[in-house]
Amino acid sequence: MVAALAALTTVVLATAAAVAPAAAQLKITITPGQPFTPMPIAVPGFSGDPQLGAEVSRIVAQDLKASGYFAPVDPAAYLDKVVGAGEMPNWNNWRPLNVQALIAGTVSDQGGQIVAQVRVWDVATGQQLVGQQFATSRDNIRRLAHIVADAAYSQLTGFKGMFDSRVAFVDETGPKNARVKRLAIMDWDGQGVRYLTRGQELVLTPRFSPTSQQVAYMSYGQGDPKVFILNVNNGARQLVGDFPSMTFSPRFSPDGGRLLFSLQKEGDANLYVMDLASRQVRPMTQGAAIDTSPSYSPDGSQIVFESDRGGSQQLYVMGADGSNPRRISFGSGRYSTPVWSPDPDNNYIAFTKQDGGSFKIGVMRPDGSGERILTEGYHNEGPTWSPNGRYVMFFRESGGPSGGPGLWLADVTGNVLTQIRTPAFASDPAWSSLLK
Repeated sequence: MVAALAALTTVVLATAAAVAPAAAQLKITITPGQPFTPMPIAVPGFSGDPQLGAEVSRIVAQDLKASGYFAPVDPAAYLDKVVGAGEMPNWNNWRPLNVQALIAGTVSDQGGQIVAQVRVWDVATGQQLVGQQFATSRDNIRRLAHIVADAAYSQLTGFKGMFDSRVAFVDETGPKNARVKRLAIMDWDGQGVRYLTRGQELVLTPRFSPTSQQVAYMSYGQGDPKVFILNVNNGARQLVGDFPSMTFSPRFSPDGGRLLFSLQKEGDANLYVMDLASRQVRPMTQGAAIDTSPSYSPDGSQIVFESDRGGSQQLYVMGADGSNPRRISFGSGRYSTPVWSPDPDNNYIAFTKQDGGSFKIGVMRPDGSGERILTEGYHNEGPTWSPNGRYVMFFRESGGPSGGPGLWLADVTGNVLTQIRTPAFASDPAWSSLLK
């Protein structure tokens, strides 16, 4: 249940046994434009409660494999099927398998509370890299596993975690010419899908608040499309201004206190910003053009947006007060749906590019330099960043009368491409920040 998400505690475990320090800690090296080989790892069953231990270790292995940076060794090859957090692994049983990192743990039910102790080991040196304990309620077991995976991922890559997060998206069912579109939410890996609307209205472009469990989205029922904010914890919904014409393409500021959106008037669309506390609205752009798909920089000082003011869809960056708009996309084709990475250390803008009969997902620097295409195909669109700024999720449309959209994941190096399975067709993903 959503209300139980806060009931999770973490403590650091002492080193299991005295070991000689390694000359250099085990780390995977990932460089954009350079091929790499995923790190071989082992995630045997966790000791303690057999059912819970098996479930947690399975989810951890799935998370790490889906990241594209790790290659879990087939459990059938394990000589030790279960390894607990309180024991020193038998390295002779792991080194012949070319395992570089071993993730071991113990999961137990202690009076209705689930306690997991986890250790990550460098197999070559016998050095403990991570030792932590997590406690939560039984209905939080999947989240607990994602947090364990984040701890291992962070240690072995040097990047922030991303697995303890959620994705809002548009669930699509029914025939292609009469799709029912519902706002839905799920764990990052496609599990735990929960529907937030009933499909009585067309919903598009959900966007998570960076600071709360709120989602802004466009709803098209009777009359003009309007922007709403939905609290995913309690289902409360509020209208973002009763404007006399179409509002669309919402996006929260990094502090969650403001909302950018497009407002259409007489065929043109300009960007507006609303202070959510005072409900005061002011224009950000003006002119005879369609300005849409705004996204703040991580520090809130700049905004990237899409505009046809120059004759075709291109990307522009301006100050957060609307000053000094400047074009940053100069490649061939049309650019759209820009979104700024939430990680200031990985300062990229992701975008959709339509060029040469295909749709491409790419990234570029805020000044337009360093453009790289991560993937392309029949129809790719709607990128959204992982909380750590290392991955872009997007939707890819399959052709044919029975085709439809599905969610995919690419990393910023262009070496990873993974499908995120959902119960039905899915589009317009929006990745949350890490849960708290």
